[in-house]
Amino acid sequence: ASALAYGLDKKKDEIIAVYDPGGGTFDISILELGDGVFEVKSTNGDTHLGGDDFDQRIINWLVQEFKRDTGIDLSQDRMALQRLKEAAEKAKIELSTLLETEINLPFITADASGPKHLLYKLTRSKLEQLVADLVEKTLGPVKQALADAGLSPSQVDEVILVGGQTRMPMVQQLVRDFFGKEPHKGINPDEVVAIGAAIQAGVLGGEVKDILLLDVTPLTLGVETLGGVMTPIIPRNTTIPVRKSQIFSTATDAQPSVEIHVLQGERPMAADNKTLGRFILDGIPPAPRGVPQIEVTFDIDANGILHVTAQDKATGREQKIVIKASSGLTEEEIQRMIREAEAHAEEDRRRREEAETRNQADNLAYQTERSLRELGDKVPAGIRQEVEGKIAAVRSALQSGSIEQVRSAMNELALAAQRIGQAVYGSGPAAGAGGPGPQGPAGPGEEGTVEGEYREV
Repeated sequence: ASALAYGLDKKKDEIIAVYDPGGGTFDISILELGDGVFEVKSTNGDTHLGGDDFDQRIINWLVQEFKRDTGIDLSQDRMALQRLKEAAEKAKIELSTLLETEINLPFITADASGPKHLLYKLTRSKLEQLVADLVEKTLGPVKQALADAGLSPSQVDEVILVGGQTRMPMVQQLVRDFFGKEPHKGINPDEVVAIGAAIQAGVLGGEVKDILLLDVTPLTLGVETLGGVMTPIIPRNTTIPVRKSQIFSTATDAQPSVEIHVLQGERPMAADNKTLGRFILDGIPPAPRGVPQIEVTFDIDANGILHVTAQDKATGREQKIVIKASSGLTEEEIQRMIREAEAHAEEDRRRREEAETRNQADNLAYQTERSLRELGDKVPAGIRQEVEGKIAAVRSALQSGSIEQVRSAMNELALAAQRIGQAVYGSGPAAGAGGPGPQGPAGPGEEGTVEGEYREV
């Protein structure tokens, strides 16, 4: 909304940052404006940082000073706290234009000796000392939003300040120092959101022409695949509307159906993300695993409604699900999921690598077993027996072994499997040919496929 209010009469292409410390949350958005199109490049924020936190710092200081002077703790007096909150916000606002203000609350409380009055002077420098870390904390989301948009601070053409909190000189100085330019002063920060919302209402109502606002997906969307891994289809901060497809396949031989598990989140493992929906695609003709081609399509329209379709490429059978925008997450939940993904990044990377290693080992055992079956008597009995032993060792490690045991058994099988080709061709594989291991070519119909963890129904 703020960008719409700013850019209504702008003709040139610009990158805009909207810096918005609200009452309870902080938000930053990076947009690209050009020829009436407002494209959101990225968003970020902190749901536990806002103007109320600044007020609380003043309240805490007043309580501390009053207790030091009188021995009375106002933090347990609800009536006094309400008066303190109103006075703190008033003082904060005044210090945006004054260097010093007086907080005067007569009859704030009473003790055995009679009523007590609160009277303190608060300077702008003292306020800045109280809230310095809160102001600095806004830079974390700003840096992340710029990184997600692939931009540096110097590439931002204009910074729009939203909300009364941005009237604080310390906030304006932080923005000035970080972006290396003066914040845009052409719009009243108290009115900018209302103006922009009115413009968007005009766009939706057909009264305002030649303006298009392109939003982005707040979190990554994907499906669960083999090993409990989340495979992304539409990454976070992708401009909508958008349509993307990916080919998947079956995880077992003669699998008659697949379950499509639609997920939202930033964690690599499916269990750690939010489930948006599930549906079954059945009627898949019997075939070896990895042969069927299941095309999964994610389509998000301009209203943020997600359409997920799964189609068997051989038969044309398809199933779909519609996930409405209302089933999404609140801003606080989105930021919590992003923070959790960052906090568990190393653990998630290890878990995903383990899942991928197990998938590779299982696939290698399957492909090698199929090669033995197809080559039949061409493989000498001694080599066949050795390779079958290595396949059994991989399967055993997958059932009950550690990831190190799985990796070791897979490497031994890969070495043993090379002897199949050497025996059949006499002197190693021909130039350009792949072995049956993880680096070899896909089987029939497998090219461009990803094995999905789709259970039989």
